Amino acid sequence: MAFLPLTFIGIDIASSRRPYTLAALDSNLHLLALSQGEELEMLGFCAGQSSALAVVSAPVRPNQGLMARPEVRQRFNPPPSPNHWTNLRQAEYELYLKGIQVQRTPASGETFPGWMKRGFNLYQSLGNLEYQAFPDEAAPRQWLESRADAVFQTLIGVALFETGTLEGRLQRQLILHEQDMPLPDPMDFFEEVTRNRLLHSILPVEKLYSGPELNALAVAYVGWLAVNDPEKVIQLGDPDEGQITLPVALPPQ
Repeated sequence: MAFLPLTFIGIDIASSRRPYTLAALDSNLHLLALSQGEELEMLGFCAGQSSALAVVSAPVRPNQGLMARPEVRQRFNPPPSPNHWTNLRQAEYELYLKGIQVQRTPASGETFPGWMKRGFNLYQSLGNLEYQAFPDEAAPRQWLESRADAVFQTLIGVALFETGTLEGRLQRQLILHEQDMPLPDPMDFFEEVTRNRLLHSILPVEKLYSGPELNALAVAYVGWLAVNDPEKVIQLGDPDEGQITLPVALPPQ
């Protein structure tokens, strides 16, 4: 029997006071939940789902040294330069070859940024809730790894504006809106910007989602694609080290 989750959960992890952002979609891409909080709050939502695919925008584990192995490096044409590109995951190097740079995941025993450590812990906690790696037809709860900025950049094919800026939020919301996600059209923002509002430091941002919210929505959408339109996603990297799932790049417009 095919895995048909009732809920698609996207989780973004940041280095902030409320570091977790969760977005949940149903099978019709309707928004079910959107919240920020601590890990226990996110896990509480995940625990309450009878059938779900949770997509986390963070690496599942440290790199396993694959990119330091000659036999792995020789698979690329041309191979990486000697003594370069050794301390990262294979999936991250494959992203680099596509013109997309994400933070590299160090090997075990090294220092990890806080958000990355929280990601490792989150995957372990999801496992304790009986979430299994996707795909697994026998498991009603599954998890998947993606990376939000790589999702957005893959969909438009150019470098992004910074996440926390107004233009970055407008850009990311427009990208999702054009994928038929049920989000307000961010172009309406410009129709509501008036001379008087600008002079009084008032901008109509109430219909714009925050950067972390858009990140969570983006990876939830990747989960929906992986189940409902699997030919429109690709997986980079080695399964034993952790694969990054992304949408297939759209043709140039």
